[in-house]
Amino acid sequence: GETFPKSVVVTDEVESQIEELSELAPLHNPANLMGIRAFRKLLPEIPHVAVFDTSFHQTMPEQAYLYSLPYHYYEDYGIRKYGFHGTSHKYVSRRAAQIVGRPIEDLRIISCHIGNSASIAAIDGGESIDTSMGFTPLAGVTMGTRSGNLDPALIPFIMEKTGKTADEVLEILNKESGLLGLTGTSSDLRDLTEEAKHGRQRSRVALDLFASKIHKYIGSYAARMHGVDVIVFTAGIGENSHII
Repeated sequence: GETFPKSVVVTDEVESQIEELSELAPLHNPANLMGIRAFRKLLPEIPHVAVFDTSFHQTMPEQAYLYSLPYHYYEDYGIRKYGFHGTSHKYVSRRAAQIVGRPIEDLRIISCHIGNSASIAAIDGGESIDTSMGFTPLAGVTMGTRSGNLDPALIPFIMEKTGKTADEVLEILNKESGLLGLTGTSSDLRDLTEEAKHGRQRSRVALDLFASKIHKYIGSYAARMHGVDVIVFTAGIGENSHII
């Protein structure tokens, strides 16, 4: 995000900063940090570069990245939308421009990175102007195990009803929700597609809900850019699932 607006050579300070930011991406940063440390130890003479999923989205305007909270929360704590999957959205938008044979500067592209983790990005003239993920990768569309957007009042409500801590509820939202939570069987779209074919209603509804959330972002981003020239589907589900 704002700490790393572009790729950087890894130093001890960079390692520490990535570790401090792990609470924003608990499923990714700790594992990636382990890899960085292992390779720096094995290959100490080789420069190591950290490439950030958030960097591509640094072109978003304020009206896209600010939350409707007291402004000092942004100033004091950096609470804003950062977006993720930036390396994917950047690559596929440029590749799409090559395929259609037009300059990317002339294109309005909606990039749909749909896998077990999913995000949608509005790319106008080659720059990200909005994206579905937010302060963390938990926001946006329904995903394999992540809830995506929901009413924030649900978090204290669940805490009160179940006695769970905030961290425990966040664990549920990150790892036990989404398609897995809706169906109770799997986060794998292939499994759910088969279940739906065999008449399992919860799996059918989960697939419809998943597609509906994606449709909403595509529609809103098309409106935001006053039209769309290219819609790209990528990642495991986006590339391979004709149903979605």
